[in-house]
Amino acid sequence: MLTIPEVLAKELTLSIANVQSALELHEEGATVPFIARYRKERTGEMNEIVLRNLFDRFEYLTELEERKQTVLESIAGQGKLTEELKSRIIACVQKNELEDLYLPFKPKRRTRATIAREKGLEPLADAIAAMNQPNSLFQSLSELATQYISEEKGVTSVQEALQGASDILAEGVAEKAELRTALRSFIMKNAVITSSVKPEFPEGTTKFEMYRSYSAPLRDIPPHNMLALRRGEADEILTLNIEFDEEYVQKYLESKELHTAHNEVFTFIKAMLKDAFDRLMKFTLIGEVRLEKKRAADEASIGNFGENMRNLLLASPAGMKPTLGVDPGFRTGCKVVALDATGKYLEYKAVFPHQSKHEREQAAKTLASMIERHAIELIAIGNGTASRETDEFVGEVLSALPSAKKPVKVTVSESGASVYSASEVAGEEFPNLDVIVRGAISIGRRLQDPLAELVKIDPKAIGVGQYQHDVDQKLLKKKLDETVESCVNFVGVDVNTASKELLRSVAGITETVAKNIVEHRNQNGAFLSRKDLLQVAKFGAKTFEQAAGFLRIRGGKNALDNSAVHPERYAIVQQMAQDVGVELENLVASSESVRKIELKKYVTAEVGEPTLRDILKELEKPGRDPRAEFRYAEFQSGINDMKDLQPGMVLEGVVTNVTNFGAFVDIGVHQDGLVHISQLANCFVANPLEVVKVGQIVKVRVVEVNVALKRVSLSMKSEETAGKSPSKRPDDAARKSAPASMDDQLAQLKEKFAKR
Repeated sequence: MLTIPEVLAKELTLSIANVQSALELHEEGATVPFIARYRKERTGEMNEIVLRNLFDRFEYLTELEERKQTVLESIAGQGKLTEELKSRIIACVQKNELEDLYLPFKPKRRTRATIAREKGLEPLADAIAAMNQPNSLFQSLSELATQYISEEKGVTSVQEALQGASDILAEGVAEKAELRTALRSFIMKNAVITSSVKPEFPEGTTKFEMYRSYSAPLRDIPPHNMLALRRGEADEILTLNIEFDEEYVQKYLESKELHTAHNEVFTFIKAMLKDAFDRLMKFTLIGEVRLEKKRAADEASIGNFGENMRNLLLASPAGMKPTLGVDPGFRTGCKVVALDATGKYLEYKAVFPHQSKHEREQAAKTLASMIERHAIELIAIGNGTASRETDEFVGEVLSALPSAKKPVKVTVSESGASVYSASEVAGEEFPNLDVIVRGAISIGRRLQDPLAELVKIDPKAIGVGQYQHDVDQKLLKKKLDETVESCVNFVGVDVNTASKELLRSVAGITETVAKNIVEHRNQNGAFLSRKDLLQVAKFGAKTFEQAAGFLRIRGGKNALDNSAVHPERYAIVQQMAQDVGVELENLVASSESVRKIELKKYVTAEVGEPTLRDILKELEKPGRDPRAEFRYAEFQSGINDMKDLQPGMVLEGVVTNVTNFGAFVDIGVHQDGLVHISQLANCFVANPLEVVKVGQIVKVRVVEVNVALKRVSLSMKSEETAGKSPSKRPDDAARKSAPASMDDQLAQLKEKFAKR
């Protein structure tokens, strides 16, 4: 019998030694970012994705082992645990498989079968089962059942006795693990899911019109369709059905459970099997299959959300420069805040450029004055109501400024800004500011550093997912928290400027420790070295080990404190500097000196080439930001509203969300356009994330505009291929023609039973 580490190594195609080392580190409290970055030798250079899959599967198998022990103890307590059953239970690697085996022994409410047993009909059921065997002796069922008629036990007729026996046999069939497994697989592979809109909703009155008469193979239904169908069902607008060949299922059950040639027993068993499936198996199996498809859809949707979130968090920062944050508005005016090069709030003004000529002139003077007074280099304009009009107004103001003083203006997504402005986090940061001012501050800071600002907002409020409120919320939170943690540690954090929200995502740092770091910084001034962190309350040796490599100290005592080199490896770097004949400070950022280092000279039992290669990369560019160079979309002048769009226009835009069915692109008309998956490229696209990502600047062509429904269809295909279907996958035909058989016997069932 394989141990859990052995199972994991086999399933994930990993070295058993590396699996055991990774699990040991995890058990000791090491975080995934720390293991992936600083313990490469022990894990065979497993990356974060592999490590998270490993630990998730380990947790699953551990829970499964605990459940096995509970099941074994329960069955043994009933005196029904055989060696064969015990072996099958121990060999289980999936929870469904285990629960199928446990089903016959599971404590249950009173059923028709238990009532029949209470009436003393189990011997009758056993006698009929014995006659359902080849070459068995037969007896009239009526004569046999007569022996069990008992007024005292409540069996008043032959028919009642036979029905009770059938109920007992049907329950036995319905609880057979091998039958449930086969039928569940058959339904999953061969069923069709259909939907219809309930008759009380006339055509064109719901948001589920595409599902009014919908049908798709269950095994191939896209995740977003599955989630949409379930939402429509939950809203009591759609009726869903899972349809499959039930006659085929009946014949399969007969092939497995019907063995007699005696006509009366044959008829009885055949009817019993139909009852077993219709009453005891069909709806529970359909429920299990639906749940499995829901889980798969959840995982796909959450994975999509996580990837979008990663791309958004790792969007290129414009840089920590003096910035104006502008929250646009018509009637309520534009809220303008000034921020310094650290993101510190300086000033707030409300201007009204869209009211009258006089107020527009006054707004222009106010804006120009703020730009001059605070030496503004960036202007972040929210993409909500009045965004394009405000963008044009700001452009007019900038055109009147000397060219040397013109800031760069950029349209920034407002998603989640209102959630942040009313949050407890914003209240703590700016207790004396109105929510509208806080929102403008968030817009400005998003341009300076998206990661530092977006970590303060509930990921679900940022708007880069699909059906995020319909998926498993516990799993969603876990995966999004992991994504945030991964992004923060990938970039690194300036410990002297970071908020506690950013700090708490650093490996090993809890919310309490993050708060203590900020309080210590406020009371004692900036940290001058990583070692100073040990003076922070509850920042112990273990926390230091996990977190130090991801925390940066710019301008500190040690040049390595502003790099991803872990303090535990400083001695190696010091030795490298001595060996090439330079001071440590001169080695850092000196490519010429770094190239002189002979890597293999420093390999030890604990430190191998993977870690040393990482160290050399850091020495060449210490403290470098791994995010891409900053770029921004330039919306076309004069295209401010949907009514300005015409089919055929080619525009620049920014991807705001990527789903399973395509990508949404902001082209500056207050309504994101959809590039359907079929319009993303000139070739077949299986996954939109392979082509586009959130924050990407793209060129799109307007295909169709529906102002009434607020829908804009876009294409990224070249014009010469517009209208043509994307190339199909080479295996499409094979997939459509390949049968989805339950097992080899199913192909022979119709012929077998036709002879009967």
